[in-house]
Amino acid sequence: MEKQQQPGEKKITGGEEVISSVRYRGWKSMPYVIGNETFEKLGTIGTTANLLVYLTTVYHLPSVRAATLLNFFSGTTNLAPLLGAFLSDTFLGRYTTIAAASLASCLGMLVLTITAAIPSLHPPPCTASSSSSSCHVGPTHRQLAALLASFAFLVVGAGGIRSCNLAFGADQFDPRTDSGRRGIASFFNWYYFTFTVAMMLSATLIIYLQSNVSWAIGLAVPAALMAISCALFFMGTRLYVRVRPEGSPFTSFARVIVAAVRKRRVPAPASADDLFDPPHQSKLVAKIAYTDQFRCLDKAAVVTPESRSSPWRLCTVQQVEEVKCLARIIPVWSAGIVYFIVVTQLGTFVVLQALQMDRRLTRWWAFEVPAGSMVVFNMMAMTVWIPVYDRVVVPALRRVTGKEGGISQLQRIGMGLVLSVATMVVAAAVEQRRRRLGAVGVKMSFLWLVPQQVAAGMSEAFAAIGQTELYYRQFPENMRSVAGALFFLAFALANYASGFMVAAVHRTTGWLAQDLNHARLDLFYLTVAAIAAANVCYFLLCARWYRFKNTTIADHVELPDYHHHQPGTANTIGSKV
Repeated sequence: MEKQQQPGEKKITGGEEVISSVRYRGWKSMPYVIGNETFEKLGTIGTTANLLVYLTTVYHLPSVRAATLLNFFSGTTNLAPLLGAFLSDTFLGRYTTIAAASLASCLGMLVLTITAAIPSLHPPPCTASSSSSSCHVGPTHRQLAALLASFAFLVVGAGGIRSCNLAFGADQFDPRTDSGRRGIASFFNWYYFTFTVAMMLSATLIIYLQSNVSWAIGLAVPAALMAISCALFFMGTRLYVRVRPEGSPFTSFARVIVAAVRKRRVPAPASADDLFDPPHQSKLVAKIAYTDQFRCLDKAAVVTPESRSSPWRLCTVQQVEEVKCLARIIPVWSAGIVYFIVVTQLGTFVVLQALQMDRRLTRWWAFEVPAGSMVVFNMMAMTVWIPVYDRVVVPALRRVTGKEGGISQLQRIGMGLVLSVATMVVAAAVEQRRRRLGAVGVKMSFLWLVPQQVAAGMSEAFAAIGQTELYYRQFPENMRSVAGALFFLAFALANYASGFMVAAVHRTTGWLAQDLNHARLDLFYLTVAAIAAANVCYFLLCARWYRFKNTTIADHVELPDYHHHQPGTANTIGSKV
């Protein structure tokens, strides 16, 4: 009697051979994946959130030099995921990349903690008896080398973790089932939930330890949390689905471009049937259906007498469609860059606003909320909203729209962009009132800043998560680590652009004076709101033009090629029918 097929298991018969497909553990592996994510974020954010203060007070670096060093460090950590994604998708795979990167981050935090704990690795502290000259002695070359070594390990860690963690978590769900696809969407929401919790704890508890207890203890706590993150990740090893890399996708992309340029004078094909479309062989990348966008690229798949001899002259329809997927993403991604510019401007100046406001919780309590902790309200909004959205709003929308995520990723991004406009308008109105009262010597309560922070958190819950999910779902499977890196690249470019924008506005208008009571920050906010509104219009055009990837599952039953370690069994490798 034939054994009954179990749920989540697929039988492939070839002669007498029966091969079982991979078993997706889904939410069973999430305690290890999300636990790793949470403690990793607590460690890295807790380490980097207060570095400017550490460099200026412990290492006695001038503020300009310290800020320059941190800007370079921040930009490098946001660009490093591109290299990490390439190595992961081409050679290492996501599991190995995250494992190596986690160890590198842990080592970097340990070295940074040692620089604070061992007196010989940082300049002597200032004391009451210290002379002015000895108090400002900078670091020696050896001390600076130890500091930069810790930064180097942290950059390596960021390059591997940021590019792969989201894609690796989503890999644990079966994309061929309704429950698996819903699990992927839910995972993205819970990933950002843990991220915001880590941000809040880092902005409060860990910064307090560093500033008021001890730098050694304040840096040792994040290092210990990162060690816990590594332990959790390796504890789940036997449960993970691990996708094998199939080689560099960039080579395939380059071949399509080169072949299309070489055959640019070849007549366009009359239909898709005239294109080179051999049987699909990949065990990792699903077969993508033909689309009639970017038809100039179709010429790469046109068969000519001389093209059969070289892969740089003839490409398959699948290779052409993979390039089209990337080309369709770029306009939407560019709208994301502008969105992050808007968010960055608010995050920068809200601290300066808070410094000139009454930060007491009540009139009878002398405790003042730190100006740098205003981001907590943004994070709190996301922390409260994401579970409500995931468990209440999405199921309700799913019943109405019939879509797995309630709404499409593009609709979710669009909602976030609209909220960004509203956020800046509210910020401008609050600043106008604050400036008017400040002119007559009245300090407005910092609580007036809470609505705009809540709106910003809601906006990010829609736009940022929507972008991440869109990139993951629409990129070819062999470029999903690149999809994760693309998100951080947009953020890095937005940081650079924000700096240029502030400098240009200050130089040409004088709106951003040091004393905000004599500045016109409200006009700057309105300018940013106008840019955000124009970005919404641009995004709507991109979304209307965008065409979602359509994979023909019938041609590709077994999606990825996997390593899946199960207790007491050998690896099971998915096979194509």
